Amino acid sequence: MRWLVLTSSTGTGHNMRAEALRLWVERECGSDVELRIHQTLETTHPLYRFGVGLYNTIQRRAPRLHHIYFNYLELAGMHRHGERILGRDKFSAAVAAFAPHRVISVHAHTNHGFFTLARRALPASPPRCLTYCGELFGGYGFSRHWANPSADGFIGATPEVCAAARAVGTPTENVYHGGFLLRPSLYATEEEGEAQAVALAAELGLDRRAFTVVLSTGLAGANNHLPILRRLAATGKKFQVIALCSRNTKALHAIEAYAAGHPSLTIRALGQTDRILALLCLASALVARPGTGATSESILTGTPLIHNCIGGIMPQELITIQHCRQHACALTARSAREVVNCILKLQAEPTFTVELRHRLHAARPVGNPAQIVRWILKRP
Repeated sequence: MRWLVLTSSTGTGHNMRAEALRLWVERECGSDVELRIHQTLETTHPLYRFGVGLYNTIQRRAPRLHHIYFNYLELAGMHRHGERILGRDKFSAAVAAFAPHRVISVHAHTNHGFFTLARRALPASPPRCLTYCGELFGGYGFSRHWANPSADGFIGATPEVCAAARAVGTPTENVYHGGFLLRPSLYATEEEGEAQAVALAAELGLDRRAFTVVLSTGLAGANNHLPILRRLAATGKKFQVIALCSRNTKALHAIEAYAAGHPSLTIRALGQTDRILALLCLASALVARPGTGATSESILTGTPLIHNCIGGIMPQELITIQHCRQHACALTARSAREVVNCILKLQAEPTFTVELRHRLHAARPVGNPAQIVRWILKRP
């Protein structure tokens, strides 16, 4: 059997879920399923590739401007109809060459017209077309393009998202509450996670027992690490800080230079890493943008979470914040000062931190990725 996963590099969450699905399929199905990940928007037409780049530029430099871009895309519906998709022949040819039995979209803008094109590309044996939506809540910020009532299946991370799919006409029997779709390593036992945290602390020369802040970033390395570090240093308190920089070598070198001049903070700057479980288990507090990826990982591992909203909040992030407010399982900060105040609160109030961890665990959705794989396999 062959599965084609439709994704795009707007932000980091979609590709993260596509890769997680690949790993789970490999684990559950072995060689019985051949899975191919297709960067759909970027490879179909230069205009869509430009749009992906524009999305990521706005996210890095002025998140609040995403309200304009998001609402334009909601109204434009550029990918709702197959016959209007630019570069449709190129996409159709790629589908015909691979001849998938399942087409699975993990992106809001690949659920309608691209499904139509995929079916038309293989008229004798059209693939089953399904969506996995990793968003956490409905309302403003939840794209109307996520749910396609004519799709063969809709898998939602939370009950609220599944309800949103049913509300636009998706038949109940085609909706499945599957929970988070995260990489297999994050589903390790608490004992395995702790062992990995101890090992990472030793490698980085950190004290496992000390209060440790992890400053997260996306794949592109966009971050506000230096303003937060300056505020932390100004408190005069001692902290261990792991600053994730991904592929942003400029930021990494700047943080290393800052660390050399501020010995009151024990700072470790890291480039791209896949040791996410170790980092989350080592963290006393995780500071991250309110995207679905980092938030889902925090909920799964019970890592105290501070949503970094410096520069404004994107519509897609608003629904993540709303989900966490409903479960009272995260803190929100709109400036470096507020981020540090949240860190100080977590450090000074261990009882509050324990309660926060309990609420994070309570917010975990049912289901696991192995069940998602089996549900896709069994779709008629």
